[in-house]
Amino acid sequence: MPLKKLLSFALFLVTLTSFGQIKGTIVDDKGNPLPFVNIFEENTYIGTTSNEQGKYELNVRIPGNHTILFQYLGFKTNKQIVMLQNNAPTAIVDVIMIEENFTLKEVVINTAENPANEIIRNAIKNKRDNAEKTARFKAEFYSRGIIRLKDAPKTIMGQKFDFFDEILDSTRSGIIYLSETVSKITFQKPDKMKEVIVASKVSGKDNGFSFNNAASVNFDFYENYLPFEINVVSPIADNAFNYYKYKFEGSFFNENKQQINKIKVIPRRDNEPVMEGYIYIVDDSYAIYATDLSIKGNQMQSPAIDKLTLKQSYSYNSNNKIWIQNTQTIDFVAGMLSIKLNGRFTYVYSNFEFEKRFDKKTFTNEILSFEENANKKEDSFWNTIRPVPLTEEEATDYVKKDILQTKKKSKVYLDSIDKKRNKFKITDILYGYSYNNSYKKWSLNYDGPLFSTSFNTVQGWRTSVGLSYTKRDEEKRTFTRIGSKFDYGFSEEKLRATASYVQKFNNTNNSTLYLNGGSSVNQFNQSNPISNVVNTVSTLFFKNNFMKVYEKNFVAATFAREIVNGIYLNAGVEYAERKPLFNTTDYTVIKNDDLYTSNNPLAPTDETTAAITKHNLVKTNVAMRFNFGQKYLTRPDGKFNIPNDDYPALTLGYEKAMAATDKNYEYDFLAAKVNYDVTLGNKGIMQMVFKGGKFFNADNISFVDYRHFNGNQTHIGQAENYTNVFNLLPYYSASTNDSYFETHLEHNDKGYFMNKIPLLKYLKSQLVLGFHNLAIPERKPYQEFSVGLDNLGFGKLKFLRVDYVRSYQNGYQGDGVIFGLKFLNVLE
Repeated sequence: MPLKKLLSFALFLVTLTSFGQIKGTIVDDKGNPLPFVNIFEENTYIGTTSNEQGKYELNVRIPGNHTILFQYLGFKTNKQIVMLQNNAPTAIVDVIMIEENFTLKEVVINTAENPANEIIRNAIKNKRDNAEKTARFKAEFYSRGIIRLKDAPKTIMGQKFDFFDEILDSTRSGIIYLSETVSKITFQKPDKMKEVIVASKVSGKDNGFSFNNAASVNFDFYENYLPFEINVVSPIADNAFNYYKYKFEGSFFNENKQQINKIKVIPRRDNEPVMEGYIYIVDDSYAIYATDLSIKGNQMQSPAIDKLTLKQSYSYNSNNKIWIQNTQTIDFVAGMLSIKLNGRFTYVYSNFEFEKRFDKKTFTNEILSFEENANKKEDSFWNTIRPVPLTEEEATDYVKKDILQTKKKSKVYLDSIDKKRNKFKITDILYGYSYNNSYKKWSLNYDGPLFSTSFNTVQGWRTSVGLSYTKRDEEKRTFTRIGSKFDYGFSEEKLRATASYVQKFNNTNNSTLYLNGGSSVNQFNQSNPISNVVNTVSTLFFKNNFMKVYEKNFVAATFAREIVNGIYLNAGVEYAERKPLFNTTDYTVIKNDDLYTSNNPLAPTDETTAAITKHNLVKTNVAMRFNFGQKYLTRPDGKFNIPNDDYPALTLGYEKAMAATDKNYEYDFLAAKVNYDVTLGNKGIMQMVFKGGKFFNADNISFVDYRHFNGNQTHIGQAENYTNVFNLLPYYSASTNDSYFETHLEHNDKGYFMNKIPLLKYLKSQLVLGFHNLAIPERKPYQEFSVGLDNLGFGKLKFLRVDYVRSYQNGYQGDGVIFGLKFLNVLE
């Protein structure tokens, strides 16, 4: 290692090494342990917090007298002067906290004005100045996360739930996730972050890398919104009075003789994205002293969460007059399908260095990286640097899972687990079966026919089974998969088979090779606009056989990778024989006099003329996707990309058909697509998709190669959103071999409007407005306007949507209701 780097590294180690330690237990006057006590050295940014048992450890770096402050909401600040000497670097300081006596005397009560309102108005007025004081800094960051499973069921919907059996106690409860990180962060408001993980630890994984990071928990109450699943309105947002009421519950003076006001935060409407609890505001500066606020899962569009509590504590440095957040905890209770979870994430910020400005090169698209061997730190390192001591439960979990991990790596153990899980049941013939060799990290999989059986008028009843072999490298997150699929049509009396090979080379640029070939039945629209299950019901019960197919005998290769950050390449080549297919059955469940349409989408009443003639050709294609401003995390096991919502994504594609049996089938095709999702504060999300393309030398190409648009004639929707479909457009009525331009706009209010409408607000639904436009030559533009409700369902299961759609093309065309059944995707 070069001398300069060696000295820098040594200096960095010194900054992480403590001279001594002050530790102890914090209780109230009844002896009850107090968790999440804010502990810091006066006029410094050295701090920590207590664990759930009230125990704490504060690392200090110089000998001498240290004035330590203990702050806990509802209790008087406790000040302790502790002497640390070279020959006695550890001090035990147990603390008893006394409840604070809140008083109303410090505030002049005006009967015409709620005193809390004036305090909040001043907090809003001064929040920009207060935020600017901490707008740019460097700091050390510690995080710890624990998730517990409680009273786990043995089965869920008839299926065994035994994944965690080895780590659960007799009540089927226990810790299922425990991890810690120590990092150095550089931050600039509102969201520029550079984080280097110094140490990472995951219980039960000696090579584990925690996903805990500072960027994902940046909840700044000085901003208007807190970034949960949806934007949650801050109690001191510019428009906070539209969402909250406030109650003054008293004040007290801290050790610096500063008056701290306790304000109760009360939502005006319980089902909006708002929090409730308490916010503490410092008088005069109107900076935040602390927060203790909760939100229910349905309020932030996370139905699996019952309740989430966010607590923050701030420390004050009288030298620079800055209040800065130094501790944060997130507690949650969640559950779904008889699974009950609870957990806590604890974060400690310390050793702040405030900067007036950063160099332009300070922040890049890489927001997180790991130091070498960050996951290999010994227990002695963690015992020295960990600012929050482990609870007995957490310490036991580390020991227990370390022993279990050693056991899990043995061939004898893994073989015994595989023997149990590899047992074959007669029902596996229908459902599917997996045979695993965990020691050698390979598996054999059989996909049963139960969920792949469907009906169409070409094959009649059809079913398929699949076989595959997978070999994984879990540390590198790579794999090799070889598979085959066999498809049989009973009315057609024909068996078709395909084979595939997939190789993922790395998890950094995700280089992946796909090889496949065989014989298959394909929809003319390769986007498969109608699913097998919907087509089966539509055909058998309503005689609407909308699915139109042809046979493809082919061999193909595709390679995909990220070239540089945010730029992706996908290139492929295919040689194919395309053959027409005809209806072979008129079977139906509901008998009526209606006739099935032919398999020719261009002539639905002509059973003898095919949409295509048999032909061969070679197709090559290349596509580039640009995710502008993409951020990413760099971990030893790969690169993990984070889209940048500030910019759209652009995809450019080129396709060429050649070496055809008839030159008329050869063509060139250019296409472009823009995706852009815009978050409109707490007023929802606007999703925009624009697509365009142009064929060249394509006057007589095969109908297979036309640009087909995703129509819908079934009144059933399955997608999460409808930015890729025209819900009243017949499937092949607008197919073109010329040029086209599509526009899809959809705004989901995320409850912003629906939460305010009497009665309807109890649905906890989301209002969705849509606009869709299709322009092709020599046709009037086709347009659809829609209004609907999303997030409908029962209890926590929100998988339904309903839309009313009107279509126009040179005037009104028609209308209809679309029923969104998202759960059908599970059956595909």
